Parts: sequence; C-alpha cells; structure tokens
Amino acid sequence: MTHLPTLFISHGSPTFAIDPGTAGPALMALGERLPRPSAVLVVSPHWMTREPRVATTAAPETVHDFGGFPPALYQLNYPAPGHPALAARAVEVLRAAGWAAEPDAQWGLDHGAWVPMRYLFPHADVPVFQVSLPARLDGARAYAFGQALAPLADEGVLIVGSGSLTHNLYEVQRDHGLAADYATEFAAWIAQAVLGRDHARLQQTMALAPHAQRAHPTPEHLWPLMVAAGAAGAQAPATRIEGGVVHGVLSMDAFLWGTLPAQAA
Repeated sequence: MTHLPTLFISHGSPTFAIDPGTAGPALMALGERLPRPSAVLVVSPHWMTREPRVATTAAPETVHDFGGFPPALYQLNYPAPGHPALAARAVEVLRAAGWAAEPDAQWGLDHGAWVPMRYLFPHADVPVFQVSLPARLDGARAYAFGQALAPLADEGVLIVGSGSLTHNLYEVQRDHGLAADYATEFAAWIAQAVLGRDHARLQQTMALAPHAQRAHPTPEHLWPLMVAAGAAGAQAPATRIEGGVVHGVLSMDAFLWGTLPAQAA
C-alpha cells in the first residue's frame, strides 16, 4: 500500500458549495491527481466532542449544519458511503496513542466534510468518514492528535484536516470585496512555516503569527491544519494550493504534504 499524502483544506463559508471561486477548480484538479484512497478521513471543527469520536456510519447523511443561507444549499446531497472497517481501525490507532476514542454510529458528514469533498471527489464514489475534533486543544495537542492518526496513511486512508486558514466571521463581507491585509499577511506567515517544514513554529501560530487573534478570534478552525501537519510529519515535502481570499477575510488556501504522481504529458 502506498503512503498517501495528507491535506489541509480551507472550507470557508457553506456557500463555497455553490460558489467555487479559485479554490474549487484547484481542489478538483488535485483530486484528479491524487492516488485513489480506500477512504477519506476528515477532521472538521463542526464536529467537536470532549473526547474523540469516529463515525462508523455505513451510509452517512449529508448534514446541513448552518442556517440563513440560499435555499439551493439545503438541496445539495453528497451520497458518499462510509467505511465502518477503516473507521474502526481509526478508533484502534487513536486508543493505541492514548486517546479515549469511541465509535459513533450516528454521525453523518457536516459541511466541513461534504462541501470540500464535492470538489475533491465530485462523484461521491470514495468512502468518507469523520473523526471529531477534541474540544480541549492547543497547537501542540492538535499536532499530536494528527500524529496519532498518521499510521492510517499507510493503510489506504487519505487524512484531511478541513478548517479555514483565516476565520474571522465578525468581519465577513457579503460580497467578495478586497482581501484584508491582515488575512493575507497571516496566510503568508503560515505558508512560510509549512513550506519551510518548521512544524515547531507552526504549532505556536496563535502566539507567534502576525494578526493571529484577529485571523482566529477562536482557534477551532485552525486546529485541523495542525492535525494535518502532525499526520504528515515534518519530513514530508509540502505544497501550497492557493485559493485566494473570499468575503474579504477568509483565506481559502490549502496545503498538501507528500508527493503526487507525475502528470501525463
């Protein structure tokens, strides 16, 4: 089994599902190049629990966990199957690393999972299951959570942290507007740390990065980046997938750790 790459994806606003912008086509192109996984494991801040839970659902529902958006969003469905066997394996590897993980036979796919998966695997033909984000994290502990999941990348699982590179909802603009300087400066700092493989610095983002508190008034949308970096490890080469800034303040950049097959001429 080939060691699979690891991803961090910015899922932005739920309207990303119907307004692909720059990030949507970039994720579609990435999905066409990725080795086909046995399943995708998604960690999203829209499923947070005291201790980690792993969705063992065979046919996860598309969860519309948002309100006040265009009616078209609530009609969307992403009917990817789950993968109960690999989900059970995720419980095992987390427990082996000291996390009190439990299976969850009810959870579906929240918008942090199904919205970006619509672009990455638009045919919904790859199994997807979620692992909840533990509620009490800092950068180092989120990174350690990713390290605990890392063995699954050798077992056919594509590990995806889905969050938002910047996430200040207080400053979101209704139109796309001009990118705020603080959002682009914060995103550039993150890119420098990720591409430079400085994972020790990355884990201290909230203390060291410029405008960190403004970019993330609460940090739950940043932790999936740490999870993905921890799952990849500091030795893996990283690639930035630029997604631009939407609504003035939401950076849509993604990162891939690992290598992809060469493109055909």
